Amino acid sequence: MSEDRQQIAAFLEMLAAEAGAARNTLLAYARDLHGASELLGGRLAVATSGDVSKLGGEWMALKRATVARKAAALRRFYGFLLDEGYRKDDPSAALPRPASERPLPKILDHRSVDALFAELERRKREEESSGTIRMIALVELLYGSGLRATELVSLPRNAVQPDKPFLILKGKGGRERLVPLSDRARAAVAEWSAFVPRDSLWLFPSGKSHLSRVRLYQLLKDLAAAAGIPPDRVSPHVLRHAFATHLLEGGADLRALQMLLGHADIATTQIYTHVDSRHLVELVNSRHPLVDVTTKRP
Repeated sequence: MSEDRQQIAAFLEMLAAEAGAARNTLLAYARDLHGASELLGGRLAVATSGDVSKLGGEWMALKRATVARKAAALRRFYGFLLDEGYRKDDPSAALPRPASERPLPKILDHRSVDALFAELERRKREEESSGTIRMIALVELLYGSGLRATELVSLPRNAVQPDKPFLILKGKGGRERLVPLSDRARAAVAEWSAFVPRDSLWLFPSGKSHLSRVRLYQLLKDLAAAAGIPPDRVSPHVLRHAFATHLLEGGADLRALQMLLGHADIATTQIYTHVDSRHLVELVNSRHPLVDVTTKRP
């Protein structure tokens, strides 16, 4: 095994064992590092600043976000080599730093969310079928708890207990987090549970497994269209974004939001600070401790 392959393998092992990186994350790092190694003729681990600077030229045709991702992978790799004593210097300063802004997430305003629930209530009133009851439980959990699509469809049969206002999930990287459940969500799940076979492993079974992410996506598109919302504006992830944004608008602490969403890095959570500036002004004017002092002055 070449030196690059040995060092990359050791780095990926560290990411998996110490950082709890998810499988897809490890695969992405592996692709970027092996690709850079190939461009440098198998000398990535021992590359000089001059060698590393050449990568910027090789990456010129790529999108800025792709270049930023590749450069971030190499910076972390060289940091690992330095920490472990494999190198005495860090050449990553020569890597390109493309100026790029992370795109803001698509969100739904309160009116659109209300329209989705109004459509669910109409369906239940007119056709109280198992499909409608299931859909209500799915949407209540998505919007009420900020679950990822995969986390939602793969919930075990007894994950939600009537007497427990929370559930414990194992998300990305094997990290566990506590997810509070609203009374509405628990009531919706309790109603749906009556339709779930007692021997089912899943809360939302489908065939020999559980409901697929693709089918969940399709169901939400149908719901959005019936509610008068453009279907391309609604997805499981959009409802997760709405959960986060609306909590932040209500005054939720960013650290608490990080825990609820299961983000390893608060920088990921900070994207939700794109809240309407008018709301922030109102929040300061109503919550700041000096407000009372100012209003009491003659």
